[in-house]
Amino acid sequence: MQSAEIRKRFIAFFEKRDHAIIPSASLVPENDPTVLFNTAGMQPLVPYLMGEAHPQGSKLANAQKCVRTQDIDEVGDKTHDTFFEMLGNWSLGDYFKKDAITWSFEFLTNKDEGLGLDVSRLYVTVFEGDDDAPRDEESADIWKSLGIPEHRIYYKGKEDNWWSPGDNGPCGPDSEMFYDVTEEGLGDLTPEEFNAADDRQDVIEVLNDVFMEYEKKDGKVVGKLEQKNVDTGAGLERLTMVLQKKDSIFDTDLFDYLMEHFSFIEDVRARRIVVDHLRTSIFIIADGVKPGKQDREYVLRRLLRRMFLHVRLNLEGDVKKVFKEAIEKVIENYKEPYPNLTEADAIVMIILEEQKKFESNLNAGLKRFNEFTGSISAKDAFTLFATYGFPFEMVL
Repeated sequence: MQSAEIRKRFIAFFEKRDHAIIPSASLVPENDPTVLFNTAGMQPLVPYLMGEAHPQGSKLANAQKCVRTQDIDEVGDKTHDTFFEMLGNWSLGDYFKKDAITWSFEFLTNKDEGLGLDVSRLYVTVFEGDDDAPRDEESADIWKSLGIPEHRIYYKGKEDNWWSPGDNGPCGPDSEMFYDVTEEGLGDLTPEEFNAADDRQDVIEVLNDVFMEYEKKDGKVVGKLEQKNVDTGAGLERLTMVLQKKDSIFDTDLFDYLMEHFSFIEDVRARRIVVDHLRTSIFIIADGVKPGKQDREYVLRRLLRRMFLHVRLNLEGDVKKVFKEAIEKVIENYKEPYPNLTEADAIVMIILEEQKKFESNLNAGLKRFNEFTGSISAKDAFTLFATYGFPFEMVL
């Protein structure tokens, strides 16, 4: 199943269940000055999760553009990226655990309307409870009623099964769904075996139901919200990886054409970094951000320059041509769901202008880098990073 079909199926599934389909918000937050980018599908909806009435009703769904850079050092493994699409459905004081879990299960497993995943490869986690909220036996019972065996339901603490957008705002326990992506199948797992499989990425989180009924202030849960909300999220990249039976998100149709385009970069991790950072930069620029020295502009500059360096170290040919063709391919791939990407020439111009600015620094930096004959000190590494834009992982 292609990624575009997965996206369409999700939207159609919840539209049939009376959810209003809302467009993706910009990556630049409109109602939260504490973050640089929208990092989750629920972030643009915080005022409505806190009780404000949404103009399109109490049941919503969409595919939301997101950017997270806190895991940037993990980019290049099987599942981490900086830009991703979050497929989400929300209840703003409408339905709660039973409908949310039932619909999540149906979307994952139904062959006609959903994704048709194998139920025998599903595992579920729920909140184990603490001083802020009780053990979530209700969610566990719902899962059991849907046919998930009790020994495949794992209770976990706040680190794993509690969601909050930050130190302030709506929050609550969640129930996460994992899928076995191994060839032979893992079968029944003890809690310890499940944790080990998760660490190996033999099981992949494919969907998450957050039950937002609490409020956090200054990092502490202070009480319950006026209404019980549901925030469901499924990362399109990971779902596509599972549905296409690939070993990583970079082998799916969301990335494979870019991986081929940059095939001159032999190191696979470096190539994955390049295609991830390029895709992310294109979406950030399309939402009005330009490279600069502060805040989100600096994040964009870092992504671009990290990408430029990997390409320059592996390419003798025309860098501009390589980037122009790659940018046009990304825009062609996403122009239907995200029409603001149709301004290809403007995005190309901004990226190539930044590449031009970086080129003089790069030449000087490569000369300085090649002067080192032994190990590089932390001070020298910082100089290469701050002055020339060299990523730390390339000089340490």
